Amino acid sequence: MAISFRDRREAGRLLASKLSTYAGRSDVVVLGLPRGGVPVAFEVAKILKVPLDIFVVRKLGVPGQEELAMGATATGKVRVLNEDVIKRLAIPDEVIESVATGEERELARRERRYRGNRTPVAVDGKTVVLVDDGLAMGSTMRAAVLALRARNPANLVVAVPVAASEACEDFKNKVDEIVCATTPEPFHAVGQWYKEFSPTSDEEVCELLRRGAQNEGQQDLQQK
Repeated sequence: MAISFRDRREAGRLLASKLSTYAGRSDVVVLGLPRGGVPVAFEVAKILKVPLDIFVVRKLGVPGQEELAMGATATGKVRVLNEDVIKRLAIPDEVIESVATGEERELARRERRYRGNRTPVAVDGKTVVLVDDGLAMGSTMRAAVLALRARNPANLVVAVPVAASEACEDFKNKVDEIVCATTPEPFHAVGQWYKEFSPTSDEEVCELLRRGAQNEGQQDLQQK
């Protein structure tokens, strides 16, 4: 079985080559989904010379069917509910609140750990490139899109190095653009297309965000 990428950083460099129309634009920001999407997003933002940030999202999974999202909670105290799923399964308000409270607690922990005192990059009216290390079922990315829409980006682009073709197709009517660098067949899991796919640590996420902010500062100096 051929392996597409050596690691997430190499995958990010390839993905950036598919996003060249967004390079150097003042209206573009790149958001990585922690944790695995951040090394990919770091390379994309560095090559495109645009700001890097994270978008922490926690899917609100239906109890007993956790892969099915009944909503999402995300960076910026955004909570969005999927009313169709909630009505179809007759999910009580107290169950929704219980799940949401737990996920919001974890989201807040991650925000504190990753961002520290840094202010989130503004996305209102911007073209947002939302990056992860791959799409299999796509449930986490769907939750991210759902939550990010509430922050009023001008355009929303989902970009991944590798994806199941069905997942890639599914996003065509959910975002303004979907960029899947490769859609190999048969597709079983994201990790099978990476030679090195160890979990990304909290420490690595923090370091890449620090370096991303440093890169952005250097770009600002060069422009001046």
